[in-house]
Amino acid sequence: MHGRFNWRQFHSGCILTQKIQQKLITSPLSIKSRNPIPNSYPSKKELSRKQKSSKDGVETTGSDIVNWNMAITSHMRNGQCESALRVFNSMPSRSTVSYNAVISGYLMNGKFDLAREMFDKMPDRDLFSWNVMLSGCVRNKNLAAARALFEKMPKRDVVSWNAMLSGYAQNGFVDEAREIFDKMPYKNAISWNGLLAAYVHNGRIDDARRLFESKLDWDIVSWNCLMGGFLRRKRLADARRLFDKIPVKDEVSWNTMITGYAQNGELEEAERLFEEAPTRDVFTWTAMVSGFVQNGMLDKAKSIFERMPEKNSISWNSMIAGYVQCKMLDLAKELFEAMPCRNISSWNTMITGYSQSGDVARARDLFDRMPQRDFISWSAMIAGYVQNGYSEEAAHLFVEMRRDGERLNRSSFTCALTACANIAALELGKQLHGWLVKSGYQTGCFVGNALLAMYCKCGSIDEAHDAFQEISDKDLISWNTMIYGYARHGFGREALMVFESMKTMGLKPDGATMVGVLSACGHTGLVEKGTEYFYSMSQEYGITANSVHYTCMVDLLGRAGRLDEAQNLMRNMPFEPDAATWGALLGASRIHGNTELGEKAAEIIFKMEPDNSGMYVLLSNLYAASGRWPDVSKMRVKMRDKGVKKVPGYSWLEVQNKIHTFTVGDCLHPERDKIYEFLEEMYLKMKREGYLSSIKMVLHDVEEEEKEQMLKYHSEKLAVAYGVLSIPTGRPIRVIKNLRVCEDCHNAIKYISKITGRSIILRDNNRFHHFKEGSCSCGDYW
Repeated sequence: MHGRFNWRQFHSGCILTQKIQQKLITSPLSIKSRNPIPNSYPSKKELSRKQKSSKDGVETTGSDIVNWNMAITSHMRNGQCESALRVFNSMPSRSTVSYNAVISGYLMNGKFDLAREMFDKMPDRDLFSWNVMLSGCVRNKNLAAARALFEKMPKRDVVSWNAMLSGYAQNGFVDEAREIFDKMPYKNAISWNGLLAAYVHNGRIDDARRLFESKLDWDIVSWNCLMGGFLRRKRLADARRLFDKIPVKDEVSWNTMITGYAQNGELEEAERLFEEAPTRDVFTWTAMVSGFVQNGMLDKAKSIFERMPEKNSISWNSMIAGYVQCKMLDLAKELFEAMPCRNISSWNTMITGYSQSGDVARARDLFDRMPQRDFISWSAMIAGYVQNGYSEEAAHLFVEMRRDGERLNRSSFTCALTACANIAALELGKQLHGWLVKSGYQTGCFVGNALLAMYCKCGSIDEAHDAFQEISDKDLISWNTMIYGYARHGFGREALMVFESMKTMGLKPDGATMVGVLSACGHTGLVEKGTEYFYSMSQEYGITANSVHYTCMVDLLGRAGRLDEAQNLMRNMPFEPDAATWGALLGASRIHGNTELGEKAAEIIFKMEPDNSGMYVLLSNLYAASGRWPDVSKMRVKMRDKGVKKVPGYSWLEVQNKIHTFTVGDCLHPERDKIYEFLEEMYLKMKREGYLSSIKMVLHDVEEEEKEQMLKYHSEKLAVAYGVLSIPTGRPIRVIKNLRVCEDCHNAIKYISKITGRSIILRDNNRFHHFKEGSCSCGDYW
């Protein structure tokens, strides 16, 4: 609507003069022929007869060649390139126009290589041959080939020069386009408009203005193009001055100015122009509807919408999008169902709306009912699943999208990678990586960061490092992701090395960077180093510590047993500690058995977050470890009375592209008996190796034997057992748990790794644990 320049029309203009001169296909090569053009091309019998006549020396007339050329063109227009080529090969004699017909047809059907091959075979070329091939190179974005062809041309006309100008302009080479323009021996309106549009669309609006002022006889398309450029740069005053100077305004002029005002929030001016417009088409009305919608004025948008004498799909979609953005889905649905001209955009808007409001089931119902889908439909549904925690469904839908042959874009890849990261579907993630490489997306920062995060969250830190190195232009998110990835995996020193490398590259850390750095110190017990980084944040990088930074420090000091220092830090915070900071202190109290301090922290947390079940469990664990069973019972009663439900723990792993999920004491898995039998045998071996159950973790005052039995079938143990049974030897077993791994499971998995000789990687809600040969990467510091 902003007076956008149509490059397709520019190309058409470039070859218009040549088409008139050549009259491709419908004119015979010989200007001596004046026979009327027949309505049909030769039949198979006629082809055979004409071939025999040609062999007998009978001369082929100009009108015969016309018929053959018309047959070629007809096939090409219907996309029947092979049939056209058969006709061409059957011709008793061929003219330059015949070759031109095949070349033009190939280009029309997107077969650039075949067009170039035919061009190179031509015995003689005319100016049209050169120009049509030159335009083909430009449309194919092969500027090097276009320039080489341009330089070889024995003769050039304004079409040739305009084609070259168009190629440079469309691909952002504005200075090169200007060089061509300046060298042109003759310029027409297409030349001037092409350069003007190049300046406008590449943001060089002042150059565009100077060019415009150097000439007087611009057409209305040029006025609208420059005005649209001013509006896109938010130069409303310049746009309005230009608008007022237009000799004869057309509907596009009015619509462009109205849209510009509306999109920039100048709705009073937009309305004033709307009322002044001599005629209003559907785009004028729609511009006003969209303007009010974008500025959240739905009542005014609805008023304009209802007054519209004629509505198009854009009008309807703008109104539906407005309701969706304001979470008024009932009204959006009502309008959607009343819409007489639904298109893909209408369906996509509703799918996005339902997904964003958490109603994934309704979004999927719409998706399944769509008469036609595009890549945006698939991406919207996949994103909806990811945003609402349905990562497995998102991953499956992406695979289905690819199987359907739908175009995969950066957004769909990114959402699918996020889904794989959330459920630790490493094998599917690796397949996605392979598809990314084939699509040419993997080196870009946007997708590259998602790929890096996927490997980090799937427990493959070495492959994460490789993905990090492949990102050609790393941004701060790339560095932060790598730092935090190393930190969560317990490789604190490697995380700090990446941090130092980042600084040598000239990148300034932000608050998120320092969270990763402090976490790295916390997960590896680097107390002094962490303290140094914390106090250097403000002085060296100008970063003001927020609650997350303080929580990291409390966690760092608390894990190291320096509880007094942790409390002192909290007392000196510039703001009140939040529940997460008190939770870090409670966790440290549990580790070091400080029941009194733990109770104090828990009491404050319960006031801030009375429904936080994790804190009730943490305090209960502290009571259980101290043998205070009546207090454990009180916690259970307190949770029941307040309606607080403990989040159930579950673990999962990926085997042959399928996710297997386990809960404590799981009886539903089809290989349950095999898993339980394996664990019974493994417990006997573990005890011979010195394993002792951590029965203090059981929150029930029962006999020790019963406590042991309760610990035996935790979800992470079941998942590890199934992994040992199902995943080939030599490959690591990767398990994810939604909660923090318990002390007994952590100890047991160390023994399992030693006895089986398997590498086991466990991701809980706090960090990664790499178990190998009886030890864990966390050094039991978790």
